[in-house]
Order: sequence, then C-alpha cells, then structure tokens
Amino acid sequence: MSQEHTEYIQSKVNPILESLVTEVLLERPDNPVPFMVRWLAERSKAGKDSLYSLGVGEAERLRNEIRELQDEIKALSDKVGDAKAKGEEKKEEGKKEELQGEAAAEAPQDSPGEKPTEKPAEKEEGASGGAKKEEEEAEEAEEAGPGKGKKDDDESEEEDDFGDDDEDDVDDDWKPPTAYMKKGQRGSVSAEAYGAFNQKQAFEPPVYEKSSEQEERINAVLSKSFLFNALSKDDLKVILGAFLEKKIPAGERIIQEGDDGDVMFLIESGAFDCIKKIDGSDKVVKKCGQGDVFGELALLYNCPRAASVEATEEAVVWQLDRETFSHIVRDASAKRRDNFMDFLKTVPLFKPLESYDLMQLADCLQQQTLEAGETILKQGDTGDTFYLVEEGDLVATKSRDGGAQEEVLHYKRGDYFGELALLKNEPRAATVSAKTESKICKIDRKSFKNILGQLEAQFKEAASKYKP
Repeated sequence: MSQEHTEYIQSKVNPILESLVTEVLLERPDNPVPFMVRWLAERSKAGKDSLYSLGVGEAERLRNEIRELQDEIKALSDKVGDAKAKGEEKKEEGKKEELQGEAAAEAPQDSPGEKPTEKPAEKEEGASGGAKKEEEEAEEAEEAGPGKGKKDDDESEEEDDFGDDDEDDVDDDWKPPTAYMKKGQRGSVSAEAYGAFNQKQAFEPPVYEKSSEQEERINAVLSKSFLFNALSKDDLKVILGAFLEKKIPAGERIIQEGDDGDVMFLIESGAFDCIKKIDGSDKVVKKCGQGDVFGELALLYNCPRAASVEATEEAVVWQLDRETFSHIVRDASAKRRDNFMDFLKTVPLFKPLESYDLMQLADCLQQQTLEAGETILKQGDTGDTFYLVEEGDLVATKSRDGGAQEEVLHYKRGDYFGELALLKNEPRAATVSAKTESKICKIDRKSFKNILGQLEAQFKEAASKYKP
C-alpha cells in the first residue's frame, strides 16, 4: 500500500471505522447491521444530511453531483449541436434562394401569346437587384459561419450557463468535517504500515518478576482470548513477562471515556464498573471481575476509550503496555491472518469465494494442534464445528451395526470434515483421529452458516461420494 493511501486511511477512514467497530464489539448485537446504521444516524442532526456531516456517503454524494453535471453538460452540448445544424440548414436555404433568383433573372419575362409586359427594363433590374441582394446576404452568412448571427446570442447565453464548471469542482483544500478528526492520529490494526515516513523501531520488551502461579493464572485467562490464544510459545512468554502488577484502591477510575489508551488490564482480584455517559449522565453498562480483560480495544484499534472503568472495591490488576501489545499481539494477528489467507487460497473448495469472504473466514479460524493418535470427534456425537486440515494426516473410521471400526477416509492438507453434522443437523457420521502430529483449523456453526453457506451445493455434491 502506498504512503498516500495509508495516510488517507489513517486521517479520513479510520476515525469513523474505529469508533464504530469499538461500539459494535462493546455491545455485540446479534444483528450488527441495524445497530451500525442506527449508531451512525444517532450522531446526526437531520438523518441523511447529517450522515454527510460525518463524512459517511460523501464520496457517493460527490459522484452523484458529478453525474448530474455531466448530464447537464450533455444536454447543453446537444442544444449547441442543434443550433449548428440549424445554421447549416439556413446556409443551404440561402444558396437555393440565390440559385432561384439567378434563374428568374435569366428566364424570359413574357410567355407566347401574352401581351408584352410594361417597363420590362425595370422588371429585369428588379429581378437582378433582388438576386444581388440575396447573393450578398448569402456571402455574409458564409463569412459569419454556420449558426452565427442570431444564434451567437443564444450560444453566448448557453456558454454563460455552463462555461464556469470549474467553480463547481471539489476544492483541493477541502477539509473533512470535524467529526472525522480526533485527538492524535494513530493507525488501526488493519492500516499499520511502515516505511520512510514511519520507521519501525527496534523493540526491547519489559520484564517484570512474578511467581509461576501468577504466570499460570495470567496464561489461563489469555488462552480464552482470541487476541492471545494463537500466539507462539515464545511470543506468549514475552507477553507474560511484560505484564505489570498494579494495586487499585476502591473508587479509583483507571480509564476515562474518550481518552487515548496506552495500556490494557487483566483483573487478578476485585471488581470494576464499566461506565458510559448516556444522555449527559453516567450509566453502568457492564461489570467486570476476576479473570476479565478490558482496555484491549483501544490498543487493537487505536481508538479512544469507549467507556470509563472504575474500581468498586480494592483490586489488583495486571497491565500490558501499548508497545509490547503492538509488537507482539498485533504483529502476530496480522501474520496469523496472512498465513491463514495463504492456506485458504490452496483449498479447492474455496475457489468460488471472494477475497472479502476469505478474510472473514481467516478471522474466524481457530488453530488446534493434535498429537498422533488423538481423537478430534467421535461417531454419534453432536456436531457444532467444521474442520480444515492445515498440516498432518488424519483418518476417519466408522462402525457399522455395532461392529469394529473401519477406515473410510483419509485426510491431508486442504481436506475438510465435520460438515455433514452442520448441513443435516445430524450426529457425527464417523470418528476422526490424527495419524501423525497435525494442525487443524476449526470454525463454529454460526460462522460456517454465515460465510460458507453459499457453498452448500458443493458440500452436498462432495458428500454424495462418501462411503455409506
């Protein structure tokens, strides 16, 4: 991505998206689309017009204006073309009249059997004079060019109407609405870029002493978080060492809504209220206790604090600084997504998917390591998970009529299993175990339906080839 694009994302796109994503993650609505639309509308004063004041739809509005101006220019151009065509017609008519005048002047004035016309010399002079006058008018029209004369005034008026198009152009110095701007400019997790304008610095993580029991408790909490459960052992060790213990007295507000966030917190003991200012007054929207994590959204999305957090009793927390989070967690998340994207592109089943769908799928994947001989699912169990083989070899076995287990399928990298229980809402049709140490990626039922539901026909076609 170019520096120009990156700076555009950071200054104009991120301020809106970061706040919106923060609210969505904080509220976790079942259907996020109406929530997002309402969130945008609530920050407006008059519906759609105020959405433009937030910058939402600004590009579309400008495109519509440009299209309208283009249509107007085309209509005016058509008028100019019609005027020119009429000028050509007038010129042709002038030439015809000139020829007719010449013919009339040369033709005999008296027909046979008729009396001579009085004053023939005067008539000839009149005819030739009229022809001469028409000839002069035709020459003047030719010198003036087609469509001139009276048309000049019409065209000059039309040019006045649309000749100043530059005045309607978007000003190069146009500034985004104030709703775009926020204190400071930080890139989001999706827009972080390094280059000449943003050098990546060497990183030395802090290390704070803690007991093995404390490390185990911290690790147990982190393993349940999507931000940390995919970290390598080395990265996890760095994270554990960088957590700093801090004691919080009752009543202390350790996070203030709207402030920039530089640390995230993990609660060792105690309780906290999450508070948002709604209609001018503070309202408790969530309560946190031992083992909960908060403040990570500001680090992940580089956005202001979405809510205030206040201790309701004496508490002990572990805090992790922004720099360590950015270098370890965000970098690992970006690398994890890239690796999953590369893997998903090798799976033939997913070829019909658009890049956006693949990115959604990559974000939903959870990686799991299996030891040789370990069973991942059993025949007859209820199934709520779909699996992809990333590394290793697995085997599916099936018992028929209570008999011994028989091998029915082998799985290698890029193969999948577990889809039948999700498609048909039936128990697992076979038992699947790892023959070698393996890595698999799993997807829950909801994500499977939302993202891979469009591939249902392909799944069913492949399932028809399975051994009964």
